[in-house]
Amino acid sequence: MPHSPEDKKRALTRLRRIRGQAEALERAVEAGTECGALLQQIAALRGAANGLMAEVLESHLRETFGHQRDEADGAAAAPDAEIDGIMRLLRTYLK
Repeated sequence: MPHSPEDKKRALTRLRRIRGQAEALERAVEAGTECGALLQQIAALRGAANGLMAEVLESHLRETFGHQRDEADGAAAAPDAEIDGIMRLLRTYLK
């Protein structure tokens, strides 16, 4: 779960957007929209869900590994460079 108020607000905004996309997809299916347009909407929905997953995962990694490092060696900063690298890699797979 996102820990900071900003992260939580951003996650909720994304969820509301995803809900809107899902409702639009439902209406399109009910209306008999052609498959190409449906596939495009499904891809957009999947992209939005993957974006949310990436944000929550990044927040989790920073919270988990930042605290572990702080406790282990007294460092003041989280391992931002390592987490940034991991997230760049994961985002390529989540597209």
